[in-house]
Amino acid sequence: MFTKILKIFINKYTITLVAFAVWMILFDSSSILSRMKYREKLNSLKQEKQFFLEEIRKDSILSQKLLSDSTEIEKFARENYLMKKDKEDVYLVIDTTADRHQ
Repeated sequence: MFTKILKIFINKYTITLVAFAVWMILFDSSSILSRMKYREKLNSLKQEKQFFLEEIRKDSILSQKLLSDSTEIEKFARENYLMKKDKEDVYLVIDTTADRHQ
C-alpha cells in the first residue's frame, strides 16, 4: 500500500505537476499572492477615488457659491486668507490647550 502511494508521488509527471503548481501559486508574476496584493491596492485606490470625488463635489459647490455671491467671496477671503477691510484690525486666537494634552 505504502509503496503504491510512494510510486505515485515519485512519478515524474506528478513531480512536474506539483512543481508547476507551486511555481504558479508562489513565484509567478501573476501568482495568488500577487493577485491578493493587487486586490488590496485596488480597494485602497477605490477608497481614495471616492474621497477625491467627494472633495471635488464640495469644491464645486464652494466654487458656485463664490461665483454667485460677493458676500461669500468676502467671507472666504476673511476666513482662509485673513484679509481685512481698511481701518479694521484682525486678531488671531490660537488654541494652545490641545498641544498641552498630547
